[in-house]
Amino acid sequence: MILNTANKPSLEYLYREPKVTVEQPPLLILLHGVGSNEKDLFSLAPHLPDSFLIVSARGPITLGANSYAWYQVDFSTGKPVYDPAQEKASRAKILSFIDELKPHHKFDSSRVYFAGFSQGAIMSYSLGLTHPEKIKAIGVMSGRLLEEVKPEIAKEKAKSLKVFISHGTRDGVLPIHYANQAQTYLKELGITPVFKQYNEGHGINAAMLQDLVAWLKEVNAGVK
Repeated sequence: MILNTANKPSLEYLYREPKVTVEQPPLLILLHGVGSNEKDLFSLAPHLPDSFLIVSARGPITLGANSYAWYQVDFSTGKPVYDPAQEKASRAKILSFIDELKPHHKFDSSRVYFAGFSQGAIMSYSLGLTHPEKIKAIGVMSGRLLEEVKPEIAKEKAKSLKVFISHGTRDGVLPIHYANQAQTYLKELGITPVFKQYNEGHGINAAMLQDLVAWLKEVNAGVK
């Protein structure tokens, strides 16, 4: 469903209300990859936990018809080169977006989770690690942790952040060494992520989705 009101939140989005009656459901925000849109990860909604409010947001930067991003990135050198100012601005927009949802949807502010793919996974890292007081858990699918964000990380508070990392061993866009590096860094912070790798390229397969759903249910059961 699409919300269409005069005071709608600043990011375009699709949503699925909980399929079961929950007074204050957890909120799961889905963040798509570069060049995609909010419909992409929203296709996963039927498989996600019934008790969750699912929100799939659209990146604020327009690249083309039905093509959006959280920030512009250039792969022409063989390595991703991105615009740090755009990334930071999108982070701020997403944080505001959480609060902007409150007049329109009931959810538990102490159970805000993110799951993202590719650039959306990168944003999930940045958001969760810099604002763990607002975001309790992040599901990172085929992403990387930006070096430039590390100085902003709330290191003590971030220890409570729950992290799920999934990555394909045959990923040619963001190779799996990015996932390994992130796992090592998180452990140095005192975070022990759930780490899963798959015989897969740059994409989401059925096993990844199944593992993500199992992790979300486990995390939600443990949030006090």
